[in-house]
Amino acid sequence: MNLGVNIDHVATLRQARRGQVPDPIIAAQTCEKVGTASIVCHLRQDRRHINDHDLEKLRQIVTTKLNLEMSCTQEIVDIALEVLPDQATLVPEKREEVTTEGGLDVIAHHARVAQVVKSLSLSGIMVSLFIDPEKPQIEAAKQAGASCIELHTGKYANARNQSEAKRELEILKESVKLARNIGLQVFAGHGLNYENVKKVTEIEEIEELNIGHSIISRAVFVGIECAVKEMLTLVK
Repeated sequence: MNLGVNIDHVATLRQARRGQVPDPIIAAQTCEKVGTASIVCHLRQDRRHINDHDLEKLRQIVTTKLNLEMSCTQEIVDIALEVLPDQATLVPEKREEVTTEGGLDVIAHHARVAQVVKSLSLSGIMVSLFIDPEKPQIEAAKQAGASCIELHTGKYANARNQSEAKRELEILKESVKLARNIGLQVFAGHGLNYENVKKVTEIEEIEELNIGHSIISRAVFVGIECAVKEMLTLVK
């Protein structure tokens, strides 16, 4: 199983002072040096952390896979078509939210999602949809033309007790099985940390876990190289 590191919150720290440090570009290089399979960043419409310059620099220096999380707005789609990340992950986005709340509703926005998937795919970008682990959404993702999905693990990560966590884990397992059976690659992420990730790594059909906040939080105390290595050990 591979690890993708989301470096958004390195930029969040930088934006606290609107300065130059810490630099998400250096963070990305460090993550790649210690063995991550991809670098993830989210170019939000309000540019609250990653900005256009960051994305351009990341495209220049990332040698593994650059995974751009993005909304379906035309402004961001146009930027993606210009920058050409290796992968685009379509996510829902609300300006007032602190972090992404739930998966993309592919069913409700099927026409627009399918249009964006087609546009990005024709430019050679692999397109993933960040969705909840629900059968209708998984099937809609396939119908929209996506080649892969990222299952939202938030309900599992935020479970209030072991019984609830076990139930959400079983839902994830069934969702992964369904997605694989209809020909989708499967990634997963959101809310995963050093304590709860182990059970998810046991779902062998998941190809990649995308983790950000817990790694950057750990890096405050031990450094980003050590924090990534520790997570890589758990994921591998």
